Amino acid sequence: MSADFGSIVLRFLTTALFAAVAGTVAGSASAGEQIFDELRFGVSTSLQSGHSREDGVFPEITALFDPFGYEQAVGWQQQLLRPRVHLGTSIGTAGEATQFFTGFTWTVDLNEKLFAEAGFGGVIHTGDLDNNDDGPDLGCRVLFHEYAGAGYRFTPHWNVMAQIAHSSHANLCDGPNDGMTRAGIQIGYKF
Repeated sequence: MSADFGSIVLRFLTTALFAAVAGTVAGSASAGEQIFDELRFGVSTSLQSGHSREDGVFPEITALFDPFGYEQAVGWQQQLLRPRVHLGTSIGTAGEATQFFTGFTWTVDLNEKLFAEAGFGGVIHTGDLDNNDDGPDLGCRVLFHEYAGAGYRFTPHWNVMAQIAHSSHANLCDGPNDGMTRAGIQIGYKF
């Protein structure tokens, strides 16, 4: 029963997010605007210890879309009410899990240069589900994915952000739940 509930929630979340992204892409393409609001490139590493630690580094790319008008938001209250949509991947090296994730991103400007960010959504991964002596036992192929970060804007277009991300099934499906926790840095270009 709990595995069904987790699958239903994640399917709903993923479908809603992909529909928002598709609507943004279609709307932007027909209006002659850019498709992406921001592109980020970076690298992360595992923060876990013991058998759950992942070896290697994880190159990442994330695309952010603005279907709810974040760009027009004035003040942190409006920014929280207008999340952006993110879609990205974290590529496993050294035989570790690759992740494909999507979700909502809330960005709040602390001043002209500094910002804080949080994201929530779902992830599909290529990692081991159970009985893995080297790396996390993840229990389910589809997991929740959340992250928090802090960033600095060099210019209106270029920024850098440090972030920590976690993926797990929150005990909503059968099997182990070691999860994946990674921290890293990303360089962003805002269009």
